[in-house]
Amino acid sequence: MKKEIIINSTASETRIAILEDETLAELFVERPEQERNVGDIYKGVVRKVLPGMRAAFVDIGWEMDSFLHFSDLGAQQHHWFDDETSDEEPTSAPARTSGLDLKNKQEIIVQIIKEPLGSKGPRVTTQISLPGRFLVLVPNENHSGVSRRVTEFREKRRLKKILKDIHVEGYGLIARTAAEGKDQAALAKDLRVLLRLWRKVEQRISAAPARARVYKDVSLTSSVLRDLFTSDVERIAVDSPKLRSEMIRTLKATSPAQARRVELYTGNVPIFDYYKIEPEIEKALSRKVYLSHGEYIVIEQTEAVVTIDVNSGRYIGKKDYELNALKVNLAAAREICQQLRLRDMGGIIIIDFIDMFEDKNRKKVYDEMKRELKKSRAKVDILSISPFGIMEMTRQRIKPSLQYTLNEPCPTCNGSGMVASKETVVTRIERWVKRFRQKTGERGLTLQAHSDLVNYLTEGVKSRVRSIMWRNKMYITLERNDSLKIEDFKGYSWKQKREVTDEFMA
Repeated sequence: MKKEIIINSTASETRIAILEDETLAELFVERPEQERNVGDIYKGVVRKVLPGMRAAFVDIGWEMDSFLHFSDLGAQQHHWFDDETSDEEPTSAPARTSGLDLKNKQEIIVQIIKEPLGSKGPRVTTQISLPGRFLVLVPNENHSGVSRRVTEFREKRRLKKILKDIHVEGYGLIARTAAEGKDQAALAKDLRVLLRLWRKVEQRISAAPARARVYKDVSLTSSVLRDLFTSDVERIAVDSPKLRSEMIRTLKATSPAQARRVELYTGNVPIFDYYKIEPEIEKALSRKVYLSHGEYIVIEQTEAVVTIDVNSGRYIGKKDYELNALKVNLAAAREICQQLRLRDMGGIIIIDFIDMFEDKNRKKVYDEMKRELKKSRAKVDILSISPFGIMEMTRQRIKPSLQYTLNEPCPTCNGSGMVASKETVVTRIERWVKRFRQKTGERGLTLQAHSDLVNYLTEGVKSRVRSIMWRNKMYITLERNDSLKIEDFKGYSWKQKREVTDEFMA
């Protein structure tokens, strides 16, 4: 498989695209106002312990408290950009996980493992990890392991031996996927760098006040070099001379041979247009995604749940319904896995496939999903397709999805995708007018509304506003205010000479 990394850098953002066989597989966006926080370490203060939730809220100086689940108290979990999780059992004594000895106002060192999303603050752990180019350093542990993504038995055994030879008491080590093929000298050098870094962090912890950040992980671009620029990546193409120079300087210090694969793009066409990435980004932001023969999938996303509906669309196929359903579902499974990875959607995912009656066909779609999901670094749990055609799965979320990164909620519908109909708004206005008339006894009122609503209220000889005035025995004047949303209005009392909208809302 041909892998490339394409980087577009502007004054307002840096976009990093991962291409696999010239198809967009992943997209990362970094903006000055949306800095990456996963991996940052804070000296926090426990604000509230909730045994019933098996969790605590920790104040790290943000507007929202961070969330610490008891399972993340010393648990052997390493949530990293490259999903570098050891497959080894810890050799040290089991860490506490009850959380019941946490006390309010207690200072505690935590590390962010999930970015905040919506109304939820960041998720943190007390199991600190520092990633290097080839290793992950785990202070206050003694176990060693190899990333699960290293699958070749002999290479795994070789790396385990090296880790045993370079092990330092009091520190756990995990060999990353980038360590494949590297000798002991390279891994030992990486370990020395990580040990120096941790000692600096320890000094900052001792000197820093509570609620302070004591370690900031590298930028997104640097993390891509560290985590994704592996031997199977043919090249990195970047359109910024300054950024290219910084990247080469970084690589020469860690992997000099790889620096030659960083190229400067100088074409007249924008780099993402040249590599046909922009249309794929637009596709990844669409609610409806069409497949090759007219079939399509519909993706709806909330904070915690993603629902995906598979539709045959214009696909006709052959006379055999079961075979047609299988073909559409297999194509949809491949596209769904690509979209989950590209959009970086996580949480609970519900997929409604086209109904299939034969168990063997449902298993074929299930197996196809499992194969395609292996291409992603995110942890996934997946269940078989039910007789109703429903597949349930969970996918690891570390950062907000692409939708939340590139879009913001519509100011009119607040992200729901729907606004109240004009008929609904008029009914709401009539109820409001009736409450105003009953409670004040006044007979004069001015209503401000959007022009479209004013036109709807006044159209026809027997207009809607005349009907409202007749039923309530009062006089109403209308004023156009296009700064209001279509479903909003303002009421002004003639007698009181002021706005009274909120006083008579239900």
